[in-house]
Amino acid sequence: MTTVSLIGFGEAGAILGQDLAALGLKVYAYDRLQETQSTRDAMHIKASQSRVQLCESITEAIASGDWIISAVTADCALDVVRTAAPLMKPDQLFIDINSVAPSTKREAFAIMQRYSIGYLEAAVMAPIPPQRLKTPILLGGERAGFVAGQMNQLGMNVRPIADEIGIASAIKMCRSIMIKGLEALTTECLSTARQYGAELEVLSSLHQSFPHMGWNDGLPNYLISRVAEHGRRRSEEMKEVAKTCRDVGVASGMSQAIVYAQRNLVDAMIDADVDYKKLEPFDWTSLVDSLYGSPFAREASAQVRAAERGSSSEE
Repeated sequence: MTTVSLIGFGEAGAILGQDLAALGLKVYAYDRLQETQSTRDAMHIKASQSRVQLCESITEAIASGDWIISAVTADCALDVVRTAAPLMKPDQLFIDINSVAPSTKREAFAIMQRYSIGYLEAAVMAPIPPQRLKTPILLGGERAGFVAGQMNQLGMNVRPIADEIGIASAIKMCRSIMIKGLEALTTECLSTARQYGAELEVLSSLHQSFPHMGWNDGLPNYLISRVAEHGRRRSEEMKEVAKTCRDVGVASGMSQAIVYAQRNLVDAMIDADVDYKKLEPFDWTSLVDSLYGSPFAREASAQVRAAERGSSSEE
């Protein structure tokens, strides 16, 4: 039976670890946050609840698994590869599920090749929490077909795309321009509309133009919540998306703007001391009002000031 070691035990890693452990696989994990005193206890509790064995070091984690699955932030992806490659053995397999540019995956592949280590790229094509193991994943590399078959036997939803490294990641990166761009546009659009008291008419107009998307239902909350909860991580991914564009000579202006927009909301929340967890159940209007003030409060204040001016003039 395959054993799995997860490098990175955040949202994606924890869900994969918990579900694979529930199937009877032996699952190990390491996350750099466990080295920080303020987060160490929480990491151990999460691992225990998931029936995942938390390793004391990345070296221990890499030595423990047949499959080494890297699930870290985009800016750390190559660091993990450089650390893991000399520690791995030829009968182990490195599976890179990080959201990075095709050229970054190819660089990772080249590093693994120098140590004769098998490497597969995986592109996670939807948020993991709702579908968990059933989340669609694209796999690339020489062993993609064989490993996809093994993963699908575990109940996963994996499709081999190409023997060549980079194509699966290109699909993911190009999709992110649209998905994370829509999140950023919605955040900016509705935050501004709210300040003018125009959000209901704006949403009504969007619904009329795109009646099947859910502008009159839960879509605005969902899109803005993704930025509020994961904007920092998503901005790092969008840097890789911009790189994906530049690597083939395509202007990356939109992708670079999305980097800023995703990060900007999180920075504004930090400046205003707004904790995402305290916003649940999430309502985008509450978040916008906490950051920019309520237009209704401003209107009431303006009316009070007008009344005071009127009273003064009568005197």
